[in-house]
Amino acid sequence: MTHNVDHTQAFSAELHALGSGSLGEADRIQLQALILDYIGVAFGGTERPWIVALHQWAERYRGTGKARIVASDIKATAEIAAFVNGAAGHSFELDDTHDASMSHPGAVVIPASLAVAAETGASGRDVMAAVAAGYEAMARIGIAARAERVIAAGFHPTAVLGVFGAAVTAGKLLGLNADGISCAWGHALSLSAGSMQFSQEVTGAEVKRLHAGYAGRNGVLAAQMALAGIDAPRRSLDGKYGFLALYADDPIPAELSRMGPNGLAIHDISIKPYACCRLLHSMIDGLRTTTGNFTATTDQIVSIKVRGPRKLVEQHMVRRPRTPMAAQYSLPYTVGATLAYGPERFDAFEAANLSDARILAWVDRVEVEADEALEASYPAHFGTEVEVAFRDGERRTERVLDSVGTPANPMDIERLRLKARALVGGRLSDAAFQTLLDEIQSFPTTSGVGGLQEAFAR
Repeated sequence: MTHNVDHTQAFSAELHALGSGSLGEADRIQLQALILDYIGVAFGGTERPWIVALHQWAERYRGTGKARIVASDIKATAEIAAFVNGAAGHSFELDDTHDASMSHPGAVVIPASLAVAAETGASGRDVMAAVAAGYEAMARIGIAARAERVIAAGFHPTAVLGVFGAAVTAGKLLGLNADGISCAWGHALSLSAGSMQFSQEVTGAEVKRLHAGYAGRNGVLAAQMALAGIDAPRRSLDGKYGFLALYADDPIPAELSRMGPNGLAIHDISIKPYACCRLLHSMIDGLRTTTGNFTATTDQIVSIKVRGPRKLVEQHMVRRPRTPMAAQYSLPYTVGATLAYGPERFDAFEAANLSDARILAWVDRVEVEADEALEASYPAHFGTEVEVAFRDGERRTERVLDSVGTPANPMDIERLRLKARALVGGRLSDAAFQTLLDEIQSFPTTSGVGGLQEAFAR
């Protein structure tokens, strides 16, 4: 670890200086899209059993603060709202992704920012700047730590990186200076946790959904501790026992000072059209081409071979998943669900469908193998190649490096609105959903988050 340059302090100072005046029009438009996507996905998550349970748990905190819980009339303290709303946003496998850090910033940073802003009275513009800083923290720390190695060692990036993103977001809204943000990160270092063990057991995977909530809550708590004047280490990222030393294999501390290829990290975000692991999205786009827009049948196709990063072979080949999350991580099941029902049936991964004969008819026809070129481009690109062998001897192959929703192949705003509307479902009327869209549209000019809170808490 390099000790002659204080990368932690330099990074905290940079993020402290990232104010509302630093954001251009393109930044604000992107932040509005990310907020809309988060709220839609969080609404979708509120009917999941563990979020229903969290809402019941949160009843004990009703009336303790000003922060609203999504799809609920409960108002609670910022850390409680950040926890419940973060978990909801991470519950449908549809939350946004920063590919290079292998993390889901929106489900952590946005609920933390809205919860703290409800207490501080921060303006929409200030919230957007704080959100941008939180995305930047998660992105750069993940890149500096070589996220693919972090996850290979068994740590969940959304959880272990998220606490730093939420801490800077909350810290900015609480008025911490650059040294205060470094202090908050010092607390965050002791609160950074999240194991990948959920990916190794057939039950208990729901804890993964809570990881974004834990990170959001702990980040808010870390900023509150710094505000309270409780001291903490300042070299939390690049110190001898800092995050990079503890969680990373051959880290690159200089990446903490390096902006991404598209400027702010908010422009390096992939928005998910399909309710499964992001690594499988390029495969779905490849299936669209090779199967005639998913119209080919089991009578026509003999086999499907998918090539991609080694991670597909090592972590995504459960053929008979027993839980919805395992299904969303299963490459063969995702192929089956896609070809049986199309890629945008978000409920295809529900427990009731895990034994669906139409889906399972495909899974044993699917094989996977590692591809050296796609491995080399990962995680900058989550690319795959699909080869479909037909019964009449025809073979079709499609290689997709950047799936729909990535910065290189973005979703348009209309498709994003349709996604959000589908996830909100009957919980909001058409008029109420339009009010939500209007609140997001006017967010850069609002004096507070009250209107947006009311719109998403129906």
